[in-house]
Formats: sequence, C-alpha cells, structure tokens
Amino acid sequence: GDKAFAQFLTDEIKEEKKIQKHKSLPKVSGGWELEVHGTEARLVRKIAGEKVTVTFNINNSIPPSGDVDTQEEQKPDEQEPELTSTPNFVVEVIKDDTKQTLVLDCHYPEDEIGHEGEEESDIFTIREVSFQPTGESDWKDTNYTLNTDSLDWALYDHLMDFLADRGVDNTFADELIELSTALEHQEYIKFLEDLKSFVKCQ
Repeated sequence: GDKAFAQFLTDEIKEEKKIQKHKSLPKVSGGWELEVHGTEARLVRKIAGEKVTVTFNINNSIPPSGDVDTQEEQKPDEQEPELTSTPNFVVEVIKDDTKQTLVLDCHYPEDEIGHEGEEESDIFTIREVSFQPTGESDWKDTNYTLNTDSLDWALYDHLMDFLADRGVDNTFADELIELSTALEHQEYIKFLEDLKSFVKCQ
C-alpha cells in the first residue's frame, strides 16, 4: 500500500509542479518587504514616521468549493478550477511617536454579490479595529475592539481611505491574493514531498 501511495504522490508532485505559476513568489508593488515563516507571511512598509505591517497565514485560506459533485463529470481534459487563497489579513499601523498600534483585521468576503449596486466595490472589508500596545506580542482582550458590523458608514469609509493612503487598497488586496496563492501552492508541494519521504521511510 505504501509503495502505491508513494507512486501516487510522485505523480501528484509532478502535476502540481507543472501547473505552478510562480517558481518564485510574486512581488507586491509599492515597496513592501516580504518575510515568510512557514505558513505565515508578513509584509512591511515604512513611510514617513510610520511603519505598516500586514500579516496573514495561508492555513485554511482556500474557501471550500461548493460544487463537488459536478467536478467528476468535467474530466478527462478539462482543467480543475484554479484554487485561490484569500486569507484574512491583519494590518498594523505604528506611528513612531506613540506607544499604540492601530490594528485592523481585514478579510475577503466569501461572496461578492451583495454590493452590486455600488459603483466600485472593495474586494476586502475591515472586520475589527482596535488599539494594541506597541511591541507586545500578546494582544489584550481587555482593549476595546470595534466591530465594523454596526459601524457608521462614514467612519468606515474613512478607515478604508486611511488604509488606502498607506498602500492597502484593492490593488494591494489583489496582489496579496496572488502572493498568498503562490505561497500556498509552494507549501502544498513541499507538504506532498515531505509526505512522500515519510511514506517511503522504512
């Protein structure tokens, strides 16, 4: 059984490498520096008196595909639908002269249908906003967290503009999907390779 498993994995790795779009991770425009630690990635950008950090994790970032049954009928030749990774991401804005960090928890809505009336819909939304003490790794639950569900639209729009002024806009969010998808695929191939050596190990 293990031999067949290993053989299957070998073929699978070959296939995945064939469809891999990026041999190296795509860059995010706008002078962001990328650090990757396993499945967690961080983009950092310094602008006048501020440091902006965007952190995301690719685990569980691929939304479940709804129509599992119909896929069987499409083959043999048709390509499987492309998987895209749309992770939640956290934006931290640190001003040099304060002890506080403004933290904005953003995510990509599952369905983009609700906003058809609006001329230009944002591809991501802000879910929560809070202040956290700068430099502390553990966030305190005692700090007030603003949930945007019940937020005044004008205030919400200002928050979105605030992010856009710091380079976190639709273009950025698109490039983040691209980066995250490439990273996820890279990690997936690595996982298959690790699994193969694990299975072959006697």
